[in-house]
Amino acid sequence: MPSPLYLIDASLYVFRAWHSMPDEFRDADGWPSNAVQGFARFLLDLLERERPRHVVVAFDEALDSCFRNALYPAYKANREPAPEELKRQFAHCKALCASLGLAVLAHPEYEADDLIGSALHASRAHGHRGVIVSADKDLSQLLAGEDEQWDFSRDQRWNAAGVRARHGVHAHQIADFLALTGDAIDNIPGVPGIGAKTAALLLAHFGTLDALLARVDEVPFLRLRGAAQIAARLREQRAAVLLWRQLTTIACDAPVAALAPYPRGAADGAALQALCEHLRFGPMSRRRLHAAAGLPYAPPGT
Repeated sequence: MPSPLYLIDASLYVFRAWHSMPDEFRDADGWPSNAVQGFARFLLDLLERERPRHVVVAFDEALDSCFRNALYPAYKANREPAPEELKRQFAHCKALCASLGLAVLAHPEYEADDLIGSALHASRAHGHRGVIVSADKDLSQLLAGEDEQWDFSRDQRWNAAGVRARHGVHAHQIADFLALTGDAIDNIPGVPGIGAKTAALLLAHFGTLDALLARVDEVPFLRLRGAAQIAARLREQRAAVLLWRQLTTIACDAPVAALAPYPRGAADGAALQALCEHLRFGPMSRRRLHAAAGLPYAPPGT
């Protein structure tokens, strides 16, 4: 069986490093480098532990230009734009991945989730299963067969069969579930009065959002508190909840298939060395980065 494809939700780990790493780290120009320092540590831990032969690192570049914004202008409008200090570090993180020979995916119209879904979909045709490195529940909708999702920070892994125990619905129901409940992080309202427990019960009974809407007249007869009101809201919100489902469904047709199945490429030693100098990595990080790249390391001055 071909080796698994590791699909890294990079932005999640860059943001975590930005919020958790001390801000005394500075690059050669005096700009903060704490996020890229923390991201590099995470990336090295993963590469050293798994030694992946196929890997994708997906970044978000579509905060306000994603195709979802055309469908619903308020999508993610509640998020503050990244400060310039962080934007510069995202660029460094992408450059670092590229210097290590890792496939980097970013697109102005597709989010990292869409790039991960599209890369996984394309690589399945080559016989590869996916290991999605992220704690984001949205990505669980992609799991099928022998795919896994890996919350690296907590070292927890689960497959499609394990999604229900974590979220109350099956993997293929995640998008429908989020359409019903809404997603405050992405500024998706959901259906008023339908929370996680009610949404899970409705999907357990009807299977899909489409079946629920087609058979909404059955809802008042369910053993569910406020069932009649829920049915009324579903009728009123039919068009809206179908729109929410468009927003919560990960696209698997982003233009990334030509690169599948994303084998690790040759490292760029000159680019890696330049980044180590500019970002002022310490000797241990430099040694680890060169080892991960399969390159010899000579400390400065030797």
